[in-house]
Amino acid sequence: MYAVIKTGGKQLRVEEGQTIWVEKLPVKEGDVVVFDEVLLVGGETTKVGTPLVNGATVTARVEKQGKSKKIIVFKYKPKKHYRKKQGHRQPYTRLVVEKINA
Repeated sequence: MYAVIKTGGKQLRVEEGQTIWVEKLPVKEGDVVVFDEVLLVGGETTKVGTPLVNGATVTARVEKQGKSKKIIVFKYKPKKHYRKKQGHRQPYTRLVVEKINA
């Protein structure tokens, strides 16, 4: 069984037992998160929402809060002595999907 959920402005296809990385959520490690914005539930039969599937939820447990690897943002304009170097680390929440309720 799988589901397509919406979180952090993105859509993710998830299955039970899968580990996913999502945009940072304001929860602590070990807490349980319930996603109620389920767009599709698949398996033996497929339920497609218009836009959401009524009564469907996905339950996940927070495994870790962290930051991804640093990326370098470098801007410059040739021949104008303009250079700007900046680093960025995107925060994320790592979840383990426990149950899909259709």
